[in-house]
Amino acid sequence: MKELLKKTKADIAKDLREKEEALRAWRFALSGAKVKNVREGRAMRKDIARLHSALSMKSE
Repeated sequence: MKELLKKTKADIAKDLREKEEALRAWRFALSGAKVKNVREGRAMRKDIARLHSALSMKSE
């Protein structure tokens, strides 16, 4: 979390868009039964939540 707070709001927003796109691609792969590691989705969702938290802390 500390390294996220060192980034600028633009960098955090860019990372957030990339993670959300990766999660969407992962979900499509999951529906096609191409994903073997289902825990990967949980980790991506937690990363997205961390980015949202850091972004809201930056805007305060």
